[in-house]
Amino acid sequence: MRLSRYFLPVLKENPSEAQIVSHRLMLRAGMIKQAAAGIYSWLPLGFKVLRKLENIIHEEQARAGHIAIQMPIIQSADLWRESERYDDYGQEMLRMKDRHDRDMLFTPTAEELVTDIFRGHVSSYKDLPLTLYQIQWKFRDEIRPRFGVMRGREFYMKDGYNFDLTKEDSLHAYNRHLVTYLRTYERMGLQAIPMRADSGPIGGDNTHEFLVLADTGESEVFYDSAVTDLTFGDRQIDYDSREQCQAILEEFTSKYARTDETHDEALFNQVPEERRRVARGIEVGQIFYFGTKYSDAMGATVQGPDGKPVPVHMGSHGIGVSRLIGAIIEASHDDKGIIWPEGVTPFHCGIVNLKQGDDEVDAACNKIYGALTALGLDPLYDDRKERAGGKFATMDLIGLPWRITVGPRGLKNGVVELTCRRTGESEEMSPEAAVTKIAEIYERIA
Repeated sequence: MRLSRYFLPVLKENPSEAQIVSHRLMLRAGMIKQAAAGIYSWLPLGFKVLRKLENIIHEEQARAGHIAIQMPIIQSADLWRESERYDDYGQEMLRMKDRHDRDMLFTPTAEELVTDIFRGHVSSYKDLPLTLYQIQWKFRDEIRPRFGVMRGREFYMKDGYNFDLTKEDSLHAYNRHLVTYLRTYERMGLQAIPMRADSGPIGGDNTHEFLVLADTGESEVFYDSAVTDLTFGDRQIDYDSREQCQAILEEFTSKYARTDETHDEALFNQVPEERRRVARGIEVGQIFYFGTKYSDAMGATVQGPDGKPVPVHMGSHGIGVSRLIGAIIEASHDDKGIIWPEGVTPFHCGIVNLKQGDDEVDAACNKIYGALTALGLDPLYDDRKERAGGKFATMDLIGLPWRITVGPRGLKNGVVELTCRRTGESEEMSPEAAVTKIAEIYERIA
């Protein structure tokens, strides 16, 4: 993409309505525009990152054997009356009537809808286990939407639902989801710590939230600092192995880590004092096991091995895709702008032409652009007739991890400048070497 042809409405000044870094930088970088309180249009740069996150989630869900579907945004209230959640959910649910005076609602979550799909098509234990998931827009009518996409009313969410014959099978699905989420967040450049949490209106006894530590987090968290030393890395997991999945759950949840709703001061005091931490965290996902709560209420049964009907055991598993972008920015920025991790960056690198209109510089930039594109990479070429300082400021603001700077002085010596956004370090090398290095960087994280 050439910047002269791209829609990137960056702002030079900080928007007065933005209270936290991620909201401020998303507005300034032209990623979003507010349409109403807590509701945003996603502009090209923001939409591009949203799709990067979505693709990572799909890849990791497929790796675990989970199956994607798409459910409607508008649901019938009758399903929620079956589960007895229609009145309990409260004013966060946006309710409406259609032209036939039927009660409808805008999806805040989809346990009822997916249970209805299951009971209509699955009747035998031989069809289990089954996990269905979707990535879809949701709406919750927050009383005080704030902090941009971090606490909006409309949000993009991955929600998955497992159906199993027994509690033991369903707890394996719970563990399996914990593993997939650890892999997913690390690929996004995040450390998301699983913490014992409260189930809220979803219900159930087993639940963990995944939180990214940040000063602007909405939750107070208490944890053993040893949990921040854990990484999933590139280990290979057999998702059908209960032993492997259980071992990873124990590895990542045996240390004390809880949100304020489930904090136990006595247990926390058993952590060595030098490792006790109190901080704030941003919730980016949650997993639940709630047993037969919905299958009992809605008659979701299968014929068991003995021929008798058995209510299925269920769990649900969510990732806040749109709020993840805010969390990544909160965890990765400086005073110049965003610093995207390589796994989620909207463009793999930026190319800055220091003298637009100079035949030699233009040709070198075009050659670099073509070479990167031929390798399957996606560069953003700043070919505007703009001063160099403005071009650098834009690149720093939008946070591309790598920048290739091309100018007449360097080309006389056969070199361009490759700059790392995170460290600020620059290195002179030939244009060919710069292309090779960028390709090697992204090959390592593929």
